Amino acid sequence: MHVDLFDRYSQGESPLHRLDPRVKVVVTILYIISNAVLPDGAWAAFGLSWVLVLVVNWVSELGIDYTFRRSFVALPFALAAVSAIFSPQGQPLTDWSVAGFSLAPTDFGLIRFGSILLRSWLSVQAAILLVAVTQFPDLIHAFEHLHVPAILTTIIAFLYRYLFVLTDEVMRLLRARTARSAALPGVKSGRNVVWRAKVTGNMAGQLFLRSYERSDQIYNAMLARGYQGQMRTLRAHIMTAFDWSLGALSFLFILLLQLVGRIA
Repeated sequence: MHVDLFDRYSQGESPLHRLDPRVKVVVTILYIISNAVLPDGAWAAFGLSWVLVLVVNWVSELGIDYTFRRSFVALPFALAAVSAIFSPQGQPLTDWSVAGFSLAPTDFGLIRFGSILLRSWLSVQAAILLVAVTQFPDLIHAFEHLHVPAILTTIIAFLYRYLFVLTDEVMRLLRARTARSAALPGVKSGRNVVWRAKVTGNMAGQLFLRSYERSDQIYNAMLARGYQGQMRTLRAHIMTAFDWSLGALSFLFILLLQLVGRIA
């Protein structure tokens, strides 16, 4: 697994890439909170929120549809709110009988469900864009400057670090399994489901042992190189007039979204 798998787009030279990571983190969090507190059915405000995402995509030079193409992966999780359709509030639209139970979707429930989907979809796009235009060490430093508890930033940093180790070990195990599962052309390798489950369990155990051993080696190597609980970065992280101006402009636009959501 290549080390720049998650940072392949963060090396750009767009104004958004050069923006101070603290501003990007704060604006992203405010944007997500703003979407969360918008009233149900504030379609004009949700539309403006999406326009903002499209504009930021364009400014970042990643392509106007960059986050759009990657955001649908989160929609299945938002479907957990499908029960909101059957809210007792509002006017029933129809009446379904399922296994002796009566289910009546309402207009209020449909509006709430659609609002939840849009909130989730827009928030995921904002998070994707933040990660895409910010190098991970800069993101960790932004959390530290914003006084996020050190234990949380350390956990996030090591999670990112050891994710590559875990993936490398998985690839090694899969290659070893493939090498030991040769079969004639047209003949299906392997046995029944129980046998496959046993092999998968053995692989999971080997993965845990190998990952634990390699993570210990990596941590000792980090200590030998002077690691003291912080990830170092070559960027100075000095707020400029451009950073303050863009942060203030973003804050005003978020306030505008709230105003539109409650008036329109």
